[in-house]
Amino acid sequence: MNADPRFDHLIDRRGTDCVKWDMMEKLYGVPADEGIAMWVADMDFQPPQVVLDAVRKQLDHGIIGYYGDDSDYRAAICWWMKERHGWTVDPASIFTAHGLVNGTALCIDTWSEKGDGIVLFTPVYHAFARVIKANDRRVIECELPFDGKSYSVDFDAWDKVIEADGGAKMMILCSPHNPNGRVWSRDELEGFAAFARRHDLILVSDEIHHDLVFPGNTHVPMALIDGVADRLVMMTATTKAFNIAGCHSGNVIVDDDKLRAAFAKKMSGLGLSPNSFGLFMAKAAYSPEGAQWLDGLIEYLDGNRKIFDEGINAIPGLKSVPLQSTYLSWVDFSGTGMTREEFTRRTEQGARIAANHGPTFGKGGENFLRFNIATPRANVVAAVERMQKAFGDLQ
Repeated sequence: MNADPRFDHLIDRRGTDCVKWDMMEKLYGVPADEGIAMWVADMDFQPPQVVLDAVRKQLDHGIIGYYGDDSDYRAAICWWMKERHGWTVDPASIFTAHGLVNGTALCIDTWSEKGDGIVLFTPVYHAFARVIKANDRRVIECELPFDGKSYSVDFDAWDKVIEADGGAKMMILCSPHNPNGRVWSRDELEGFAAFARRHDLILVSDEIHHDLVFPGNTHVPMALIDGVADRLVMMTATTKAFNIAGCHSGNVIVDDDKLRAAFAKKMSGLGLSPNSFGLFMAKAAYSPEGAQWLDGLIEYLDGNRKIFDEGINAIPGLKSVPLQSTYLSWVDFSGTGMTREEFTRRTEQGARIAANHGPTFGKGGENFLRFNIATPRANVVAAVERMQKAFGDLQ
C-alpha cells in the first residue's frame, strides 16, 4: 500500500460550507473539532488536475455564460463508455440532469403516476425512497438476501412481493450496489432484466459507481444485457468517481425512441438545462488524464479498504462486508448483540465518527452503519483505532 501525495494530503474541509464536515455535529452529535466525517458520499480528495484546470480556464476567462455546442461533451461521454465499459452510446440518447437524484425524480415523474409502486432492492441508497415518497408514489421493498458475508438475489420471493402489490410500474436498480458494494454478475443482471419484463416495469439502472470497481471484479452495464432496451433507462455521472458532486451534473441515457421522446418532453416541460460548469468538468474528467488519475484513486481506495476491513473485522461481533465496488463500507453490528442505539452511540460518542445509519437504506439495514473510506489514509487508520477502543470491551 504505497503512499500517494494526491490522496494522502489532509485538506481541512471544516468551515467551508461542506455538508460532510460542517453538519456532522448538528446531525450526529459528533464534535466538529475532533470528529471524523465518514457519512456523505463525497471524497476528501481534490479532483484530477485536468478538471481543476478546466474550471480555472473558465474563471480566468471571466465571463460565465451559457454552454453552447455540446458535441464535444457528448463525444467525451461516448469515448469513456466505450473505452472503460465496452458500451457504445448514441450521443443523441444523452440527457443531462442536475445530478442523478434529480435524474431519478425525472424518471419517476415521466413514467409513473401518483399512487404507483416503485420497486427498490433494499437496503439501498436512501435518496431513492425519499424522492419516490416526495412524488406521492409508493416504495415497494424487495429485500436482498444476506448470508452474513455477502448479498445475493431472490427473484422467486420478489415475484411474490410484486404480484401481491399489483401496482408496480418501475424498478430502480443500483449497479454497482450502494451500500453493500456488490458488483452484479452478468447472470444476475439478466435476472433483473427478466424480472422487469415479467412484471412490465420500466428499469432505471443507476450506475453512478461503475468507475469505482476494485481489482478482480468487472462491471457490466445493463445496456449490454439483451432483451431490455425497450424499457431501460441508464444513469451515469462523473461526480462520484472524480469527486465533483457539487457540480450537480449527471446523465440519463435513453436508447429507446419512445422512451427518449417521453423524457425529452418532460425535460422541456420543466425548462431544464445543464449547469455549464458541470459540462466543462465532465468533459475534462472523461479523458486520458482523468483515466490515469482514476486508476491511481482505485489503487489508493483498495489500500484503504484493506486497512479498514482488517481493523473492523478484528473487533468481535463486527463485520465489514467485503467491497467489490464503491468507497462505502457497510458494517454489520449484529454479532455484538447490542441494540442499534447502543452500537450507534459507541460509534458517534465513543469513536467520534459520523457514519450513515443503516435503517435509512430500508429493510435489511437495521444492524448496519455505512462508513465512507474515501479519505486520506491517516483518517482511516485513526477511525479504525477509535472503533477498536470504543468497542474495546469486546476484545
